[in-house]
Amino acid sequence: MSTTASDPLATLGSLPGVPDAVDSVRKAVDRVYGHRVMRRRSNEITAEAALRGSRGSAALAGADWNLEEVRRRTDFSGEDEARVVGAALRLTAEAGQLLSIWRQSPLRVLARLHLVAAGGAAPDDAVGRPRLAGEPVDEPLIEARLPDADEVAGRLEGLSQLIIAGTAAPALVTAAVVHGELLALRPFGSHNGLVARTAERIVLIGSGLDPKSVCPAEVGHAEQGGAAYVAAFEGYTSGTPEGVAAWIAHCGRSVGLGVRESTAVCEALQRGAA
Repeated sequence: MSTTASDPLATLGSLPGVPDAVDSVRKAVDRVYGHRVMRRRSNEITAEAALRGSRGSAALAGADWNLEEVRRRTDFSGEDEARVVGAALRLTAEAGQLLSIWRQSPLRVLARLHLVAAGGAAPDDAVGRPRLAGEPVDEPLIEARLPDADEVAGRLEGLSQLIIAGTAAPALVTAAVVHGELLALRPFGSHNGLVARTAERIVLIGSGLDPKSVCPAEVGHAEQGGAAYVAAFEGYTSGTPEGVAAWIAHCGRSVGLGVRESTAVCEALQRGAA
């Protein structure tokens, strides 16, 4: 992400392979939005996509529950995995409420997301703020170098300014960079992966690419598996054009798999109505 261009996110859109990924995602999203069921029952598709996206994000955070268990369960307190699933569900529900704030104050949104994810499980003074020097980070799956508190503060501010200034970059590129930066920084003491994937969702919705939130990238991230997720993320943290492009393409495939999931829901609803 480090570049001297006036619109650094936009320059990433021309990396080898990225235009094809952007075009593929756009076509996939257009297809599901054109489905006849979407024209009549989009609210149902949105609700189902939210549930499935939450399940996918929780799976990458170590709580790989069956979808029907997530659907059936009403109490998400108690054991660690239940709390992770509950956090993912709360974040998905909260995402839609923060769209209008994101472009003006992304750091405020990130603080709110962490507060929602923590749900009272962390000490009050550690919730909703970037970690301080020496504070530990509990983050399953991601084992990359952990930036110190000063680097976190600087890079968060830089990311915030990019978002506030606006960009000509495709939504997929912006969403992938936001996701990748938050994973790389792990700015909070906990729930960073869940927050990063929710921020990706916010960008995809708020950009207009997926305004009804029916293309859950979290489904695709989980379907491709934790090993593929980490390998693509390592490409992002390498900072090389090839690595960053590979991460963006991975995020594009994840959106495409989310589209496939919602298309299957549309088809099932159509068969049920026939």
